[in-house]
Amino acid sequence: MKFRIEGIYDARKLGIPQMLILGLQHMFAMFGATIVVPILVNNYFHGEGLTVQVTLFCAGFGTLLFHVLTKMKVPAFLGSSFAFLGGFSTVAELDTGIFKNMSYGEKLPYACGGVVVAGLLYLVLALIIKLIGVKRVMRYLPPVVTGPIIICIGLSLTPSAINNASQNWILALIALATIIFFNIWGVGMFRIIPILMGIIVSYIAALIMNACGMTNADGSAILSFAGVASAPIVGVPKFFLCKFNLTSILAMAPIAIASMMEHVGDISAISATVNRNYIEDPGLHRTLLGDGLATALAGFVGGPANTTYGENTSVLALSRVYDPKVIRLAAIYAVILSFIPKVSELIGSLPSAIIGGISFILYGMISAVGIRNVVENKVDLTKSRNLVITAVILVCGLGFSNGLAFTVAGAHITLTGLALAAIAGIALNAILPGNDYQFESSKKEVMEDD
Repeated sequence: MKFRIEGIYDARKLGIPQMLILGLQHMFAMFGATIVVPILVNNYFHGEGLTVQVTLFCAGFGTLLFHVLTKMKVPAFLGSSFAFLGGFSTVAELDTGIFKNMSYGEKLPYACGGVVVAGLLYLVLALIIKLIGVKRVMRYLPPVVTGPIIICIGLSLTPSAINNASQNWILALIALATIIFFNIWGVGMFRIIPILMGIIVSYIAALIMNACGMTNADGSAILSFAGVASAPIVGVPKFFLCKFNLTSILAMAPIAIASMMEHVGDISAISATVNRNYIEDPGLHRTLLGDGLATALAGFVGGPANTTYGENTSVLALSRVYDPKVIRLAAIYAVILSFIPKVSELIGSLPSAIIGGISFILYGMISAVGIRNVVENKVDLTKSRNLVITAVILVCGLGFSNGLAFTVAGAHITLTGLALAAIAGIALNAILPGNDYQFESSKKEVMEDD
């Protein structure tokens, strides 16, 4: 069968087996970043933090909820949000008021309560957009703002790719080369699963290198199956109910400003990649509603905040399979894995160098989509206002690598570089004269023939 490189909007053309494999590829691409968040939070809380199993369940279930609320139209996967890491770290170190004599494990539910409130803030913005209309809102979010923000999303992630790849450059380059090979020269089904092939080939290489006694750059073992051996085959995720306190809410909830701006950027990126205007149909208010409720639900049962994933856009761009059903399969896989600790630990044993090699192209793809967004919308950078807005967004998004920290009512709050970039870009676009952007309705969609 000849696969059309311009994009596949109905994966049923490929058959059930191929759809199942594509869903698996999408889940693998999201898995690495998704489980990193609970691992990092667990360090903040000295071993009493979030669990991988609850995180996987929240990501999978949250994605399915998102799809229901967006009329099954948007090919987006919701994974763990990195934006809230600073908030978790702040709550872990609270030692005043009711937190003074608490253990780290006792503080965690209050951090999750802050996540719930952050998720509910999405609903407020969704309601505003529903009431005043997306056209008025998008006047403040034209391509001259969203394009550079998308570029920043990709470029801000690149240090993570380099850091992971540097653990073992041989493995990273094998993963990268395999993805490039299958994406350019792959035939048939192999052309649309380059990421999965990169994982498989590089993992086999890791097994061989490990068997030969080779190690990572820091001398550690390339592979470790200790967690796999100790994990049970079947186990229910360790859910717990969140708790609320004003101090923890002030530490977590304001981060929603950053994650909401990233959400707009991600939805814009997905729209540009898939050539569908999801901001209008099913509507930005619906995507925000889905993301917000998924985040609130995750926090309520002891999981991290969810967010639309930039990696998702990269997989769409590489595979050219745009059917939301594939993403829903990935979500179902994540939910199933949350009840099989041994398998999730096996996937978690994937060397960080392989994740780094894959991220090399994934993160670059995100920025490339941002550039495409600017070019296709014919943003005129010969105009001083557009050049100023773009310049400020790029410097804020990439320059504030550690964010901007400040204190409100005794709680430490950190706005990420992306949040600052979004705020600066939106403000400048509103203030500077010459804003002639008109939000256009979606062109009539023409589905591809078989």
